[in-house]
Amino acid sequence: MENKSARPVDDLNDQEQRRREKLSLYAEKGIDPFGHKFDVNATSTSLKEKYGSLASEEVCEEAKVSIAGRIVLLRKMGKASFFTLQDREGRIQCYIRQDIVGEDNYALFKLADLGDICGIKGVMMKTKTGEVTIRVSKYTHLVKALRPLPDKFHGLTDQEERYRRRYVDLIVNEDSRRIAFLRPRIIRGIQKFMDQKGYVEVETSILSPILGGANARPFITHHNALDQDFYLRIATELALKRLLVGGMERVYEIGRMFRNEGIDTTHNPEFTTMEAYMAYGDLSDMAKMTEDLFHYLGKEVLGKETFHWLGNDIDVSKPFRHATMCELVQEKTGIDFKKVQTTEEALALAKEHDVPVEKHFAYGHVINAFFEKFVEGTLVQPTFVYQHPVDISPLAKKDPEDPRFTQRFELYISCKEMCNAFTELNDPIDQRARFEEQVEEKKKGNDEACEVDNDFCEALEYGMPPAGGIGFGIDRMVMFLTESDSIREVLLFPTLKRR
Repeated sequence: MENKSARPVDDLNDQEQRRREKLSLYAEKGIDPFGHKFDVNATSTSLKEKYGSLASEEVCEEAKVSIAGRIVLLRKMGKASFFTLQDREGRIQCYIRQDIVGEDNYALFKLADLGDICGIKGVMMKTKTGEVTIRVSKYTHLVKALRPLPDKFHGLTDQEERYRRRYVDLIVNEDSRRIAFLRPRIIRGIQKFMDQKGYVEVETSILSPILGGANARPFITHHNALDQDFYLRIATELALKRLLVGGMERVYEIGRMFRNEGIDTTHNPEFTTMEAYMAYGDLSDMAKMTEDLFHYLGKEVLGKETFHWLGNDIDVSKPFRHATMCELVQEKTGIDFKKVQTTEEALALAKEHDVPVEKHFAYGHVINAFFEKFVEGTLVQPTFVYQHPVDISPLAKKDPEDPRFTQRFELYISCKEMCNAFTELNDPIDQRARFEEQVEEKKKGNDEACEVDNDFCEALEYGMPPAGGIGFGIDRMVMFLTESDSIREVLLFPTLKRR
């Protein structure tokens, strides 16, 4: 038989060499070592639930089951052996005896190694120790694992290797499997919640000729046929608000965003958001929707409303706190920025309090810098932070009581921003002016400033209804709901530096 190794034989360790030597033994038995279709009629969890009431040492001959999975524990003995099979839902013990399966089938089983994939037909029983077990009537070899699993089933000890070889991590790490299956359930829960509120899920373009919808550094790609550069989208905001102009009224999109920025425990260059827009609504509607969504996901998907995240116990069953950015800064520093009238005064206060500033900073940027230094790290329980300065909110409607600020909030949980909401700016004249201010910021060195989107301004001139809008970081929400401290735990394939 030809050598199927993808590496030179000299590079193989003893275990890998022995596994490859077995390939010819399968061939002698007329068995494809890399398998074929196998019909499955049960899962490990369903069998444990259905037959958990069997008495000790009872065998249910009528329970004819067919299951497939990976061998993760193996105790080969003389003419009877135990092994544990792992499928997508969990693990179940199997008991195989030569006098039941026959000499040839038992000899086939004896070729098995940890990590091999097999199919099992059998009946249900409970062992003397009370474990629900499949008594094997036929063992089918499906796939030979040419590499051994990590020792002792403790997973990969190097965290980065866990992420690089997620396929191995999912085999040996129960918590990784839990998160991998829970994330899509959470997203389905979000979709169900939004659908029940009358929102329509849409898809918009990932390639954009204009940088807009958020303040972030983009990835740039080139379209050969058009000979034109495009950005990978940094937000879906401007596309979704065009749909409000078109009359769709309540829309949301769950999709991938791309920002050419750093990587840490809460940031990845490609990530998932949900943005939602509600015509004829405002910021108060977004706040209510946010609280309702967290209650819904906690109760309906996770079955609880208290979570331990980033070292803190968070209770989402209680009403969330509401406070303005200036109020929170004043609580920590004693400075009332509402009484500060000029950028010069704000910059002087920054210097006095050792708050770092950049060349493009105006009055609002300074307030935000104070917030980041003195407040952000203290917001543990769910807190809506309101009234962001207009200088850092180019797409939010101005506060009618003080046009230096906007109708905007961010929700913080365990000191991390979870979402960002506006009463949406729908004045095309004001919007164009804000875009032009962003262009000036870019000239002064703000790499994250957005560009003038003339088509979006034109769309607003047709009339966009008053609206509330919100953006959630889905990865961060999944981190919270699965109680994971790193974004890499909730992404199946996080971005990593090349070896």
